[in-house]
Amino acid sequence: MNKIIMIGRLTRDLELRYLADNRVLTKGNIAVNRKHKKEGESEADFFNITAFGKTADIMSKHLHKGSKIAIEGELRNNNYTDKDGHKVYSNEIIVNSFDFAEGKSSSTSDNNTAQPAPDNDFMGIPEDIEEEIPFGN
Repeated sequence: MNKIIMIGRLTRDLELRYLADNRVLTKGNIAVNRKHKKEGESEADFFNITAFGKTADIMSKHLHKGSKIAIEGELRNNNYTDKDGHKVYSNEIIVNSFDFAEGKSSSTSDNNTAQPAPDNDFMGIPEDIEEEIPFGN
């Protein structure tokens, strides 16, 4: 079984791409805090993420740098030989589903301090989002 569940923040805006067969994909990075702190400072791990299809489209429309999200997916190991003959290893998480993990105001406030989501902004889900979102079960 290959299943990953993480909660973290996007480190940059997602990059939306279209493949030759018109499928859509989005790529980005997520920072996930470690449980233990190093000398009082929290540490994070950074992971490449990729989503396809409707999940990719919805993520790219509604998420941005700093957005806190919960993702569910699988870990992929990409190994290849570069043009100089060196073996290159990389890992990425293929996102199968995601959830918004905070209100819109939390990651977009001017002073970078978290603000609670308004009562009508449940989990930061935008009001104009379609009903058939591929959220996790």
